[in-house]
Amino acid sequence: MLKEKTNIPNHIAIIMDGNGRWAKSRGLTRHQGHKEGKESAKEIVKTCAKLGVKNLTLFAFSTENWKRPKKEVDLLMDLLHNSLMSELKELKDNNIRLTTIGDISKIPFIVRTFLKKVCDDTKNNNLMTLTLALNYGSRDEIINSVKNIADKVKNNIISVEKIDESLINQHLYTRKLPDVDLMIRTSGEKRISNFLLWQSAYAELHFSEELWPDFKSEHLISAITDYQNRERRFGKTSEQLT
Repeated sequence: MLKEKTNIPNHIAIIMDGNGRWAKSRGLTRHQGHKEGKESAKEIVKTCAKLGVKNLTLFAFSTENWKRPKKEVDLLMDLLHNSLMSELKELKDNNIRLTTIGDISKIPFIVRTFLKKVCDDTKNNNLMTLTLALNYGSRDEIINSVKNIADKVKNNIISVEKIDESLINQHLYTRKLPDVDLMIRTSGEKRISNFLLWQSAYAELHFSEELWPDFKSEHLISAITDYQNRERRFGKTSEQLT
C-alpha cells in the first residue's frame, strides 16, 4: 500500500523496456515478449487510474525503433492495432482519454486511422489521460519546435523577444500535458533514451530491475512510494521549502 495517498505524481512517464530479454530468457519469441508486455501495460494503466494519477505517458515506439527487423516492426504495429480495438470499450468504461505524441503520419494507415478513432471517441473522458508516444523522439520534437518558431519569426508572427519556455512548450507535441513528475524505466537500464528530455527537466527518475513483462502494480506502487520520499526542491534549498 502507498505511504501517502495525497502526494501522487500528476504525470508519470514510463520507458517500457525488456520485452525481448524477457522472452529470450524463457525461450520465447520477441513477439511473445511484446504480447506479455501489453498485459503489463494494461495493468499499470488501470492501477494509475485507481491511484489518482492524472497523466500517464508510455513510450510505445521510438523514432529509432524503425531500425529493428521489418518483421518485428510489422508485428508491433499489428499488436498496437489489435490492442486499440480490444481496449476501446475499457477506456470508455473507465473514463480514460487516449492521446498520442510523435509523428504518427509514418504509422501504417489502418493503424493510424483506428488510433485517431479511439482518440476521438475518448476525447471527453477526464479521469486520466493516457498518452502513447509513437514514432517519438525528443530531439526530433525539439527540432520541429525550433523550426516552427523560426518560421513564425521569419513571417513576423512572433518576435524573437517573445521566445521563452512557455512559447517553446506551446510548440511541443506535449503542449497539452504537464511536465513529468516521475519517470520510470524498467529492465535495469539507467538512461532515458531520447524520451521527453525537455519535459523531464525536474522529473524524479526511478530505475526498476524488473523486465517490463514482470513490472506489475506492486512495482509501480514501490516507485511512487520512492517518489513520495524524495524532496523536490526545483532549485531551492530545503530551508526555503519549509
